[in-house]
Amino acid sequence: MTIVTENSTAAAEIYASARLGLYIDGQWRDGADGRTFDVLNPATGEVIGQVPRAEARDLDDALAAAERAFPLWRDTSAFDKSRILMKATALLRERAGEIGRLMAIEQGKPLKDAVTEVQRVSGTLEWCAQETRRLYGRIIPTDIDTQLTVRYEPVGVVGAIVPWNFPAGSPMRKMSAAIAAGCALVIKASQEVPATVCALAEVFHDAGLPAGVLNLVFGRGAETAEHLIDAPQTRLIAFTGSVPVGKQLNARAGALMKPTIMELGGHAPVIVAADADPLQAARRASGAKWANAGQVCTSPSRFFVHESIAAEFTAEMVRLAEALVVGDPLDDDVTMGPLINAKRVEATEHLVRDAVAHGATVATGGERIGETGCFYAPTVLTDVPLDAEVMSEEPFGPIAPITTFTDLDEAIRIANSLPFGLAAYAFTESAATADVLVRGFEAGILSINHCGGSVTEAPSGGVKDSGIGRESGPEGVQAYLVTKRISHKLR
Repeated sequence: MTIVTENSTAAAEIYASARLGLYIDGQWRDGADGRTFDVLNPATGEVIGQVPRAEARDLDDALAAAERAFPLWRDTSAFDKSRILMKATALLRERAGEIGRLMAIEQGKPLKDAVTEVQRVSGTLEWCAQETRRLYGRIIPTDIDTQLTVRYEPVGVVGAIVPWNFPAGSPMRKMSAAIAAGCALVIKASQEVPATVCALAEVFHDAGLPAGVLNLVFGRGAETAEHLIDAPQTRLIAFTGSVPVGKQLNARAGALMKPTIMELGGHAPVIVAADADPLQAARRASGAKWANAGQVCTSPSRFFVHESIAAEFTAEMVRLAEALVVGDPLDDDVTMGPLINAKRVEATEHLVRDAVAHGATVATGGERIGETGCFYAPTVLTDVPLDAEVMSEEPFGPIAPITTFTDLDEAIRIANSLPFGLAAYAFTESAATADVLVRGFEAGILSINHCGGSVTEAPSGGVKDSGIGRESGPEGVQAYLVTKRISHKLR
């Protein structure tokens, strides 16, 4: 693989112009206590900025602002809501390059991938802008003297919590759907990637979104989440993150009878059937595996390959991994950047060491790159036993563990044996085999003969420990609505 060195001076100069702050009631401000988080460049480990840390007073101000704004926004016509969101869409597309550069610097995603993410979420916002005009109720036939109808109304103030791995994608999923549904929200974003989400808030502000409809804070994870859940103003909690944290937050919200949307972790299996084209399967799986350095909850992360084609599949995976250009996210030639922080590098190192100790072979990679930044080589492991940690613990890094199978039913059983059920992938040229896989996989998202990501127009979400509810598609906006049945006796 090729290594490209980071230009830290250029990155620091670009990032110095970024807006970093709390956005509350339509105004940018520092935290009430003046405390901040350091923002690090994962390619160098250098501090490139500080973002205000919200304390209880800031959160209470944000919640009060959302509570005041909600009735106004709820009663704004669908046409006016759509107009504002479409203006925000246009602004987001105009600023895609600028926002993408900030994302590449603070999160480590290659620049072209970062810009693509911003462009993709502009499509999410556009779709929700149109969907806000399609939130129809219905009339139900009944007796002649009664009118029976169903209406959909916004749930109210939403508390949202999002992670760092998709700095534009994760916040926009919640912002666009909640705002399109007529809700107001307080969103706690990751302090590791603040400039991107601040830029999204600026887009909404400049598009004319009323003050208080969107409030953005950065705070200590558990304290902030618990404050949002416990607040009397919040009526729904939307969270994207790990399974353990999601379970804790869901239990706390459940005790208060507050509904949740939980998009939690996974450990996506890939089954490559005997009749699949091993080279094509490797090429399509590889693109998804190394995207965002493997830091994706739907990343293909357990490869079960039929023994008759395993050698060809593995050789192609190795070739593609070694062809990656790792380094400076701002360099046009780079195809994989750093991991987000040193903790992720250490976790990746541990999983590789453990797999080797259990008998796996490192076909390529398997080591940290350089002494500066958070770079780790794309790693292909072969002959990985099922008792290796990487086969049961989500790697969230650039590791592709490969094992073989002979019986398809047994491969499906093993794929389903973990408590996760977010995404799954399969490759086959047989319609009959595809049907077996579709029926057999326990997952909320399934892709056959490719590794498709989330799409705006269709729902995404998990089963089992991987979550509750759905985001994107009509279901994603419906999640922020309550259903009201009205029975009106006319005579």
